Amino acid sequence: MKLPRSYYHHTDAAFLAKDLLGKVLLTCKDGNLTAGIIVETEAYFGVDDKASHAFGGKRTSRTEAMYQEGGTAYVYLCYGIHHLLNIVTSVENDPKCVLIRGIEPLIGIEFMEIRRKMKATRKEISSGPGSVAKALGIDSSFNQKIFTGDKIYIEDHGISYESSQISTAARIGISYAQEHADLPLRFYVADSKYAKKHNLN
Repeated sequence: MKLPRSYYHHTDAAFLAKDLLGKVLLTCKDGNLTAGIIVETEAYFGVDDKASHAFGGKRTSRTEAMYQEGGTAYVYLCYGIHHLLNIVTSVENDPKCVLIRGIEPLIGIEFMEIRRKMKATRKEISSGPGSVAKALGIDSSFNQKIFTGDKIYIEDHGISYESSQISTAARIGISYAQEHADLPLRFYVADSKYAKKHNLN
């Protein structure tokens, strides 16, 4: 069942980052459907988060998607190479989001293998946010798309994890965020090979 727009209106990005584990992320690109089970996420809590692109209320053409209503896709180019997918949460003008860091391939695996030029048995196919986007065909055309449409959306397939199966750690690659760099806002399925176990870039 496709998650409704109201699901993304929750004002606690950390709660949603954890709750999204086990949900299925789907994309349709060039008529090809691909999907994966979300196994790793990071929460960004908005204008007060030194790791967030919206820290201090910064608002630019790049970050405009973050200020939209929850359930909007925020896709940006990292280091000029990798597209990264964030799910905007909360209400309009409250720029919180969840970064999708890892998925377990589920549907359209053959298309993922072509895009990533590797077999789906290799964890690198969809481990790490850049790999997730490439495997699912996500590029800048997905930016500001709504998660209730047909291009990108999330479904609940009834997959859930016990608290003991979920690990929490600091976010990755945000050493510039000072005291916020060590906040435990990364969540992952502990036994999934598609999730990073250590805080290494």
